[in-house]
Amino acid sequence: MGALAGALTTIQFQAEARNTYGPLPLEEMQQLAAVFGMVKNDYVEPVDEKKLITDAISGMVAGLDPHSQYFDKKSFKEFREGTTGKFVGVGIEIGMEDGLVKVVSPIEGSPAFRAGLKSGDLITKIDDSAVKGLSMDQAVKRMRGEPSTKVVLTIFRKNENRSFPVTITREEIRVQSVRAKEVEPGYAWIRVTQFQDRTVEDFSRKLEDIYKQDPNIKGVILDLRNDPGGLLEGAVAIASAFLPSDSVVVSTNGQIAESKATFRATPDNYLRRGGADPLKKLPASLKTVPMVVLVNEGSASASEIVAGALQDHKRATLMGAQTFGKGSVQTVRPLTADTALKITTARYYTPSGRSIQAKGIVPDIWLDETAEGNVFAALRTREADLEKHLGNGDEKDEAREKAREEARKKLEEQVAKSKEPPKPLPEFGSAEDFQLVQALNQLKGKQVMVSKSMTERKAEAATE
Repeated sequence: MGALAGALTTIQFQAEARNTYGPLPLEEMQQLAAVFGMVKNDYVEPVDEKKLITDAISGMVAGLDPHSQYFDKKSFKEFREGTTGKFVGVGIEIGMEDGLVKVVSPIEGSPAFRAGLKSGDLITKIDDSAVKGLSMDQAVKRMRGEPSTKVVLTIFRKNENRSFPVTITREEIRVQSVRAKEVEPGYAWIRVTQFQDRTVEDFSRKLEDIYKQDPNIKGVILDLRNDPGGLLEGAVAIASAFLPSDSVVVSTNGQIAESKATFRATPDNYLRRGGADPLKKLPASLKTVPMVVLVNEGSASASEIVAGALQDHKRATLMGAQTFGKGSVQTVRPLTADTALKITTARYYTPSGRSIQAKGIVPDIWLDETAEGNVFAALRTREADLEKHLGNGDEKDEAREKAREEARKKLEEQVAKSKEPPKPLPEFGSAEDFQLVQALNQLKGKQVMVSKSMTERKAEAATE
């Protein structure tokens, strides 16, 4: 899911649509009008004029790159929910296991949390619909709905070997995009799952709590695995928490004046609406404490900004796998109250001037997913796999395609022999999290089990 979200989630500047544009190409516009007329009058069935126009806009934008998009009323609402971290539902983080929805964690204070759902619970039915056969997206849509409406979830609790129904009343949920804990005395783990409106405030509060419990933190692990990105200001703020004041975090460059900018580790560059600086209360030692950043193929966009900045300033050791490679900036321009255009307006560059578009950030230390090696890494989609991505148009990387096909066949052969699906990866932050254990070893000066098979993937073509 993280890799897919990395393909879709964007860094964004909020901007008003401008009123002045260059002259339209008359001949092509006449062709467009002629096609519109032919479809309207000659098509075998009556067509909706408004739908024809919105489809034309969608097609025009979709032909640019994988991240530019026309938002109709429904998709614009979903997009805003994604960046604000608010939606109406039951309040659980979920995964899939054996074709069922697995409760990874109930969100603290949510209806699901109050109803007693626990990590590891399996949802077998949503109202009268069996979950088996549904995609995760379909299951999510069935659990979401209008405020104050009810949904009945049938739960199978493995450790108690019983099934039971739970009736939950939906309400507005605030997604917790930050998780944190002291994994061992003196070592803090803080995970950012996405850069949303409240991410920086949550990040600061949770780090404050850890330092109150243990002021003598000896090492910090920033976990950005499967973080698909989000708000640019959030990325600048998180990087600023660990960097000296006024350090360059990221720069952007594009065709329009507003896309040519440099963002530094100062409140002016990450406070979106003014107000108090949420990083102000963090201890000064956070600027110098030994640090590891965990990344993988699902780390994209804003998370790559943070990883690239900390790597360029030699502030942290990056461990894991080469990141997604989304090095472009999208601007959201409102068209009406309910529709908008998300359009790619710039590339971003790390402090040393690297463009990671279609390549990604290469870790300092390569890690496998588990002690036994990699299970799913080769199958994950990256920016360079997407058609029309910036950098090399539609050209295919044959070596990459071949590696994916070989990995797919290998998995199928393993499943055929064992007659069981591959064991799912352990939850990030758990005692079984192999990469987290290696990060702790790195901070403690112990031996790290580095990958013997993973190697750098070059950019598929030179970027500007």
